[in-house]
Parts: sequence; C-alpha cells; structure tokens
Amino acid sequence: MKILLAKNAGYCFGVRDAVNMAYDTAKEHGDVYMLGHIVHNENVVDDLDKAGAKVVDSLDSVPDGRPVLLRAHGTHVDIVEEAKNKKMNIVDATCPLVRDIHDEIKTLEADGRKIIIIGDHGHDEVVGIASQVKDPIIVATADEATELRKTKRAGVVSQSTQTIENVQDIINILMSKVVDLRFINTICFPTKRNQEQIKELSKQCDVMFVIGSFTSANSKRLTDLSKERNSRSYQVTCASDIDEKWLDNCEIVGISAGASTPDNIIGEVLDKIKEIGNVQEEEIYA
Repeated sequence: MKILLAKNAGYCFGVRDAVNMAYDTAKEHGDVYMLGHIVHNENVVDDLDKAGAKVVDSLDSVPDGRPVLLRAHGTHVDIVEEAKNKKMNIVDATCPLVRDIHDEIKTLEADGRKIIIIGDHGHDEVVGIASQVKDPIIVATADEATELRKTKRAGVVSQSTQTIENVQDIINILMSKVVDLRFINTICFPTKRNQEQIKELSKQCDVMFVIGSFTSANSKRLTDLSKERNSRSYQVTCASDIDEKWLDNCEIVGISAGASTPDNIIGEVLDKIKEIGNVQEEEIYA
C-alpha cells in the first residue's frame, strides 16, 4: 500500500499563529479566556483547556485582569468594543486574511454599495464579517441567490473557506440581478491551495481520508470536493475513527486535513493506516 499525503494538509498559518498565541498567553499569564472555540477542532480545544486557555460564554465570565483572546475567525465588533470599554487585556489572534475581509467590506460599504456576503449562516467568521457593516445580506447557496431582489449597486465578499465553485455559482446569478457589481475574491490562498490539491489527489487514490472536525467548515468542504471525485472518501476526526474495512482492496491511500487539524492528529492517522496496511515505507507528499 502506498500513502500520498497532501503537501499542505493541516494547519494554515492563521490557525497555527492563533493556537500558538493562546498557548503563549496562557503560559505567561497562567490562563487566557476565549469567547467560544479558538478553532473548530475538539482535540485542539481540549489540549488548550489543559494548558489554561479557557472557553467562556461572555466577557462577564472573564475574571478581572485576565487576558481575553480574540479568535482566528474574527469577532463581532460589539464584543470588541465592549472589551475595549472595559479596558480588558485583549490578545488579538484574528487571522490577517480575515482582517483583510473586514477592511474590504467596509470599503465597499463606504462606496455606497449594498453588501452581500457569500458564507454559511451563523458561522463565527461570517458573523464577524457581517458585523463590520450595516444590514448585509448573507447568501449561502445559489438557490438563496436566486431569491434576492434586483439592485443597482452591490459589493460582494466571501467567507474565506468557501469553495470556488459555490462562489462562482452565486456570482453568476448575482450578475443577472445587480447592475453595478463589485466582487472581491476573499477566499484565502491556503483554502484555494488545499482545495486544488484535494481535487487532484482524490482522483489518484483508491481511498481518500480528510482529517478534520465535523464542526470545521473547511474540512467539510474538502470532504465534499473529494467525494465528488472519489466515492471512497471518508472524513475522520482522529485515528480511532478509521474502519479497517474502508481499506479493503486498496493500493493507494490519499490523506488531506482541514486548516484546523494539528500535526499530531495527522501523524496518528498516518500511523494507524500504516499499521492496517502493513506499510513500511514513508508517505509520499503529493
């Protein structure tokens, strides 16, 4: 059995920096508090909790004088303002590429355009983006786009982890509804790169594994892209999720991982597959 591992599987730089910032802050101050999970991965959240990075529901739950960390996905402007007004010790771990989306959407609004965000309803990143402007429209699917009214001027951005295909489908519909349409392609480059890699890798393999939490939007999208090209595609959160039967009659296994999947989880999945397939040689980066 041969194992092909996507070159850029796992943490993107934004997530890696945010997680490291949480560990460093907890080590320096004894603890740090976050409004919700820093990234969408249960294993990472559990490890951070043990290190002193605690999840709370509101700023009121943060003890006086303790640092509060703004997550990689971005944070609603009202929460940021509240933290500033309370003179809290704010540690900003917002991904720079998400921050760029905040800047782009405010520029579009300042240009007098109706704002449309292509993204998942209720997702942390989308909530943060939407809070930057007044009354934005959030569109998750092409079907939702067809329901929109025609308008003269609109500005469009997308959630950073959207698939190119979904964004293209929605933009094609919006072109028939908006006279003056300005679209800023805000799918982040790690997402584009990982999606292109899995499109190619899944076609080369008998079985494809995507490692990532089922709460992770980008992991789910990688899985969907893989399944479209390889019916024997499976999403797993860790090594113990793997069913040995999935690897029956398999000569080539492909592995990728979502942007919130840590290196140690990827390593454990690799070890498990090597054990099942009695693989002696090292995996090949593809």
